[in-house]
Amino acid sequence: MKLYPLKFLPQFNYRIWGGDKLKTVLNKKYTEDSIGESWEISDVKGNETLVENGAFKGQTLKQLIKTYKGDFLGKTVYERFENDFPLLIKFIDAKTPLSIQVHPNNEVSKIRHNSFGKNEMWYVMDADKEAELIVGFEKEITKDTYESHIENNTILEVLHHEEVSEGDTFYIPTGRVHAIGAGVLLAEIQQTSDITYRMYDYNRVDSKTGKKRELHVDLAADVIDFSVQDNYKTSYAKELNVSNTLVHTPYFKSNFIRFESMLTKDYSNIDSFVIYVCVKGAIKIQCNDEIYSLSKGESILFPASVNLLKIIAELQTDVLEVYM
Repeated sequence: MKLYPLKFLPQFNYRIWGGDKLKTVLNKKYTEDSIGESWEISDVKGNETLVENGAFKGQTLKQLIKTYKGDFLGKTVYERFENDFPLLIKFIDAKTPLSIQVHPNNEVSKIRHNSFGKNEMWYVMDADKEAELIVGFEKEITKDTYESHIENNTILEVLHHEEVSEGDTFYIPTGRVHAIGAGVLLAEIQQTSDITYRMYDYNRVDSKTGKKRELHVDLAADVIDFSVQDNYKTSYAKELNVSNTLVHTPYFKSNFIRFESMLTKDYSNIDSFVIYVCVKGAIKIQCNDEIYSLSKGESILFPASVNLLKIIAELQTDVLEVYM
C-alpha cells in the first residue's frame, strides 16, 4: 500500500499545572480538566499516537516503520534508529509554572533509563501579558552552591527569566535548566523521551494524589550545565514561502515557513520524513490528487517517500517544518 500524509489522534495528558488553552485556543476536543500537554505525534511507550486518516487509520508509528522502514523514516534515519521513531511533537499549556527541571543527554539516559536523551525546542504560540520562561542561569554558580540554593528555596534567584510573546523560540539542549512559566502556550519539538529531573516544584501538592511530586535533585546535579549564556533566545528570518532556518541540531532540524498564496514543495533531496506543525492560520496540502487540511494546533507527517506537495494558503499561515 502506498504511503501518504498522515494525521494522528493526539494523546491528552493531565498535568498539575495544565489549563484550558489547548481547548480554547487550539480547539482540542477533550472533557478533562487541567490538560497540560497534547502529544501530537508520539512513539513513547504507553503514549503512542494512532493514525487518524486513510487506510492506515488506527496504526502506530512503530507498526508503520516495521512495514515500510526507510520509505517511512528515510534510509539513513532508519539505519540510525531502526524501528524507533526519533521525535516527539507536543503542544503545552501552562496555567501555572512548570517545575524547575533539566533533561539528561543520550549517554546518561541510555545508562540510567534505557532511553534517548531529551534535547528540545520551544516555539511560543500564545502568551499572557508579562508571561515568561525560565531558560538557563542568570549568574554562574557551582554544584555546591546549586545544592544550597535548592535547600534554601532560592534557586529561582539565580535562573534567567525571560518575558515572551508569540513567535519567540528557544533551544533547550540537555543539561540546560528550564521551566515554562504561567500563561504560556507553546509547541515543543523534542527527542523521543519522557525523562525529566525536577529540582524545584514550588512545594505544591497535586490535588489528584494529595502529595507533592517527586524531586530528583541529586540526579539533576550530575547533568546540569552551569554555564551562563549571553542570549538564550533563537533569532530567525521570516521570509515568505521559503524554509527559514530555526533550530538545527544533531537531533532534529526545524525551519519556520510563512506560507502566503500557493507554492510547491519538493522534499526529494531530504532523506527523512517531514512534519508540519501549524502554529498560525490554515493551509490545504495537495498530494497525489488528495487534499489535506492543516489548521493552527494541528500536525501532519509526510513519510520519506512522499516528496511533492502543493501548498494552498488563503490566509498567511505559519508552519514549523521538522525533519532529521
